[in-house]
Amino acid sequence: MELQEAILKRRSVRKFTDEPVSDDELKQIFEAARWSPSWANTQVWEFIVVRDKALIESVTGTYTEKNPATKCSLAASALIVACAKTNISGCYNGKKSTSLANWYMFDLGIAVQTLCLKAHELGLGTVIVGLMNHEACKKILAVPEGREVVAVIPIGRPVLPLREGPPRKTVAEMVYKDKYGQAMF
Repeated sequence: MELQEAILKRRSVRKFTDEPVSDDELKQIFEAARWSPSWANTQVWEFIVVRDKALIESVTGTYTEKNPATKCSLAASALIVACAKTNISGCYNGKKSTSLANWYMFDLGIAVQTLCLKAHELGLGTVIVGLMNHEACKKILAVPEGREVVAVIPIGRPVLPLREGPPRKTVAEMVYKDKYGQAMF
């Protein structure tokens, strides 16, 4: 699969078959994610793969009521919990170097996008879940201080074939030249 095809066709998947995702497939996904760029190559991302059904239920129990990803999370082959080390990205010599205190979110976002695109290439479906009680999830999974649970990514084999996604803004609606609001294209 070409990169452009993966970018255009990857969608959030919320219905999975019973067929499990293999450890080999997960390893391929994490091998791709580890090559993601990060602030000063700090690589602040860490992932917890949750396969135990009781733990999947506990993690899903931290989702906000009526979260549309609840049902698919319970049916997923695994949950990938995306965590980030804090106070590293956006810092030099242990001191914040940017006014954005949570720069780790940017780095982790890149790694999660890479992870989701690789999963798609392998024929797997993912959805990124952030509407949850992050602290409760952190406690359930014994995530230590200095790390944050940022998102949960249910992963599995899609029930339905991929379909075209929703409309997107045009390039002209989001790219400006020299100053905000000045058309580039």
